[in-house]
Formats: sequence, structure tokens, C-alpha cells
Amino acid sequence: MVAELIMEASNILRKRVVDDSFIPHFGNMPETSAQNSNQAYFSSQEYCIPQGSFEVFVGSWNVGGIRPPDNLNLDKWLSTQDTMADIYVLGFQEIVPLTAGNILAAENSDISKHWNSLIKAALNKRTLTEDTLQKTEVGESQRIYPLRTQSSIKSNATDYKCIINKQMVGIYITMWARTDLHQYISNLGVSCVGCGILGRLGNKGSVSIRFCLHETSFCFVCSHLASGGKEGDERHRNADAAHILARTLFPPEPLQHLPRKILDHDRVIWLGDLNYRIHLPEDTTRSLVKNKEWSLLLKNDQLRAEMNKGRVFEEWHEELIEFAPTYKYDRKSDDYYGSDHKIKVKRMRAPAWCDRIIWFGKGLKQIQYNRVESRLSDHRPVYARFTAYVEVSKLPGMQGSNLSSRTADSETNLYLSKSE
Repeated sequence: MVAELIMEASNILRKRVVDDSFIPHFGNMPETSAQNSNQAYFSSQEYCIPQGSFEVFVGSWNVGGIRPPDNLNLDKWLSTQDTMADIYVLGFQEIVPLTAGNILAAENSDISKHWNSLIKAALNKRTLTEDTLQKTEVGESQRIYPLRTQSSIKSNATDYKCIINKQMVGIYITMWARTDLHQYISNLGVSCVGCGILGRLGNKGSVSIRFCLHETSFCFVCSHLASGGKEGDERHRNADAAHILARTLFPPEPLQHLPRKILDHDRVIWLGDLNYRIHLPEDTTRSLVKNKEWSLLLKNDQLRAEMNKGRVFEEWHEELIEFAPTYKYDRKSDDYYGSDHKIKVKRMRAPAWCDRIIWFGKGLKQIQYNRVESRLSDHRPVYARFTAYVEVSKLPGMQGSNLSSRTADSETNLYLSKSE
């Protein structure tokens, strides 16, 4: 009992140091002012904890049980045309149709492997060289991933490899990281929670992963919550989220005091088809969507309303949404389901922001939040970029430092003070 109390006190103290003691950087201050401030800080402290920053890319996509074609282009979703992130965490819902056979069957590893192969290809493209082109036979039909040119080869590798992935029925999460970061990623863990049929089956629920990057713990929750557009259905979604928070438990690590519950981690991000709708008459919703009145729609967004009332995801955060609702579309179309009045539909589905990315705690700064246009399913994929601040074992610039290349600039030279 005493050991447990000591461990709990240690965790609380550590969180106080990590979350509440950021010392602002002085990158925009005059040099003399920054030096004086730093001297005053270091003279009053016994030690400091160095921090580095890493860019984390998070994506979520309900693919409607549709197997992706071999030539599916993921470049726009993964933003590979922009600066590449250090870590990619991608979550899927309904990677298989939610039929009784799939719900009761074992994992369909074939479909998850197929998605992983597409992700690997998108993240590891190379610059095409003349030499490669000359070796390709004329008329040969093949997909070429060009070789990296000599000028692009630097001390930090840019290849990406899968660190961990897990599927539960239609929910699938996969994490990729730069190869030079692998040695600093540890304590991988997975926890699955079924919230579907009978409150236990995996047609709804979550797959969560956890890991440590340097000295900081991360938890990512990929979920598919209860569906339904009727009044009161949001309560079922709230209940699913509560069950996931209560029942997610990562396996213990011998001789290590690692967090086992979602909210005990240093950095927490939740992604997925949360299924919250817009609490307005359907005609009103469609009219506001047509006129791109996002602010009026968001005032009636169920998720934000439930969060503001403290009924779900209390103290969680979400960046402002400035894109169109991601659900529900006609397949292979840019039209929302039911827009064509000439076609009879079984049940109407008003547009809604079902697909979301939210986060909890400190040490995360969201720098992008958007959707991508893809006609593969009735949902549009979403993505977010974060700057994640991470405790590291050595100061920036020291020989043998294991920091990301991003930690060399002034923005990442942040220090945490010793707790009093």
C-alpha cells in the first residue's frame, strides 16, 4: 500500500513538473534580454529538464467497408507534398463491412496489410533518377518509387516504418515513425474495448495504442462510437466514450511505473468516427451547409454541446473546424446523401461532422486541422498536425544528443523548472 502511494505521488509530482512549469523561450527577444533572463533562471535552479519538439500527424477515415484499390493515392491525406512529420498515427473505421460474420470472426489481417502497404508506399516515395528511368524497359507497366538522390541523403534518415498496428473488427490503427526515431520509442502497448452489440462486441468501440518517445508517454485512441441521428442518440455516444475511458487498460510493464489508463499519459489524442450529429432540422442543416455557414452549424454541433455541458470529454480540446461536414456523401460523388430528390433513399442522413480529432492535457500544439476530398466512401478523411513537446535525456546541441533535427531551433529550446 505504501509503495502504491509513493508511486501515485511520484506520478502527480511528475505531471506537475511536465504540465505546469513551461519556461517561455526567448527567440523573439533581444539577445541581451534573453541572456539575462536565462542567467537569472539557471542561477536559481539546481537542474533543468530539456525538451525537444516533434511533429505528429494524425489522420482518421471511415472507409465504409470498401477495400481500397491498389492505385489509391494517399498523398493528399498524408500531406506528403508538405513537410513530412516525425510520426504518423492513422486510424480507420469500417475497414471491413460490419456484417455478423466479420463482427464474430477473427481479424482480417489481409485488409489491414493492404492498407499498410499503401501507407508505406506513400510515406517512402523517392526522387526519380535518370538512372532508374533508363533501367525501366520501354512499355513496362509498373509502379516506380524513385531512389533518393545523393543530395537528399542527410544524417537523419527519412524512411518511415510501421512501429505498431492493431485491428478490432472494422477499427484499425497504425503508427509510423522515422527510422532514426525507432531507438527512442519504447514501451509499446495496445488495448481494445468493444462497445457494440451486447455492449461488448467490436463493431463499435476503440483500439488504443501507447508508447514512450524519449521520456514522454503518448496515448492514441481510435474509436467508432454509436451511430444514429435521432434525438437522444448522443447519449449513447457519450456512454461509449465513458466506457472506453473506464475500460481501456494497458498491460503492466515489469519494474516500470508506466501509465495504464488513457488520461494518465502525458500526451493524449483521440481520433475516429465519433458519430456526433448537428442538432437542427435537416432542411436547415442542408441550407447552412450549402451556404458554408460553419459557425452557425458548429453552435448546434452535438459534440461541442455535450463537451460544453460537461457530459463527455470534459477538459478535452478541439481546434476550430473550418471545413465542410465529412458525412454523409453519395459514394463516388461530391453530393451529400439525399441531395438528389429524384433518387429514393431508405433513410435520410443530414450532413454532420462525424469524423473528429481531439486532444487532452498540455504539451500539444495543434497547427493544422482539415479534411481531404476522396470519393472512396461516404465519409471524407480528416487529419491534424501537432507539435508535441517531449522530455529528452540530453540538452540540445550536446554531442551524442538524441533529439530530432527540429529541436535545434529556438522554438524548441524550452526548459522545465524543478518542482518546488
